[in-house]
Amino acid sequence: MSSPVSTDFADGLATGLGAYGDRPFIEFARKWYSGNEITQFIEQVSVALREAGVEPDEPVGIVVRNRVAHAAVILGFVASRRPVVMIYSYQSATAIARDTESLGLPAILADIDDWTPELNGAVRAAGSAGISLSGERLGVGVIAARQPGSRHDRALEQSGLHILTSGTTGPPKRIPVATKVLAHTVLSMTIGAGTEVVGPDAPPALVYWPFGSIGVCQLLAAPCSGKRMVLLEKFSVPEWVQAIKTYRITRAGVQPAILRMLLQADVPPEDLASLEGLSGGSGPLEPELRAEFESRYGIPLLWAYGATEFAGSVCSWTPELYRRYGADKPDSVGRTLPGVRVRIVDPDTAAEVPAGRIGLLEARVEVIGPDWVRTTDLASIDEDGFVTLHGRGDGAINRGGFKILPETVRRVLISHPSVLDACVVGVPDARLGAVPFAAVELRRDAVTPTEAELKDLVREALPSHHVPVAVAVVDALPRNAALKVRPGDVAALYRP
Repeated sequence: MSSPVSTDFADGLATGLGAYGDRPFIEFARKWYSGNEITQFIEQVSVALREAGVEPDEPVGIVVRNRVAHAAVILGFVASRRPVVMIYSYQSATAIARDTESLGLPAILADIDDWTPELNGAVRAAGSAGISLSGERLGVGVIAARQPGSRHDRALEQSGLHILTSGTTGPPKRIPVATKVLAHTVLSMTIGAGTEVVGPDAPPALVYWPFGSIGVCQLLAAPCSGKRMVLLEKFSVPEWVQAIKTYRITRAGVQPAILRMLLQADVPPEDLASLEGLSGGSGPLEPELRAEFESRYGIPLLWAYGATEFAGSVCSWTPELYRRYGADKPDSVGRTLPGVRVRIVDPDTAAEVPAGRIGLLEARVEVIGPDWVRTTDLASIDEDGFVTLHGRGDGAINRGGFKILPETVRRVLISHPSVLDACVVGVPDARLGAVPFAAVELRRDAVTPTEAELKDLVREALPSHHVPVAVAVVDALPRNAALKVRPGDVAALYRP
């Protein structure tokens, strides 16, 4: 079948959804659902919304989970141009209710497991319709009818997805991704596949990134190529590996934490033998981790760089680029994608800097608009056009006038043979303003290093002001649903 992204995105997606028919489309919890089952469920939800007093073009909120009912309604709403507003499910019932009431949307959809007394109360206080989504049988029910007087923010009426940032450095923010922009989102998700076979006979896509964030592009990418998908509610090594082995999957997405988890679990190379490449992002890939993984499994890691504000990636490796340049540029996140421009500017003057010089990365995505968007990421572009990241400018710790980049200290800590991963954050200090504090997660069965040993490692590699005031050894670094480390939770471990 032709790719829906080649025409109007919503119309193309609707055509793609309708093309599955009786063929398998989504596997969830080891059960396959046909295309007809998915499209029939989408229609059931649309009927329930109409009966609850919600018009077809009005925005709805979804307390979103990576379950088959949620996948179906997201696809159906995008295809019909209904605005979709994401609400994270992995927060307390009180927080979900607070978010729901403040949004004041015409309707809220939530899994039957999430219809708590708090959510019920919030929906009624906001006058929103309430729709329940349930289980293996793809059931739908009306919890509450809509009350007159919608009071939602009119900015939420833009068709497309209103997704959430990961919230690693503060409360999550909603970012609108218009329907027309979703073609770029899907491109950024699929460019690492190169010339991979698509269509119903191809190995299925493996979908597990949280739907509430930019990870929802994994969901959209599958029907855009006519592929089946295996949907996981959340990432786990056994389930992920089982899907790879069962369906001989050739391409999948990862991030650094997942690579470490696969290495830590000592997954046999033959279990991943079908993989021809792994696309990655969501954090920097250290050359040491790349070398360890590729040496063990022989699978190329095609890294990318992007942000929620860019509706996906702005630069990436492709299989062809990696074959030509990968060995010479192991630190790079590839070249810019079609329809994207990237430049590096001086933080103080905003002037563009020469090739090879480090500055702040700015990007312009044609389909989003003409404005350059400045990030807080330090980067450089070499003469061949390859982008390399050098840490975050906004995360710098000012220790009595000495600037410390946390990533610089982290790189030293993870060089210790016992350390699997590390996070370095600034914590308040009455005399110096801020000082670095570190937490480390150890490899399986590793000998536990002493705090003094880890401090000495940093002291030997970097100027003395980089040495953390304390280093905590933890069973596991605190992470959000996207497996990103939460710096705020790491800082809370510090005991002066």
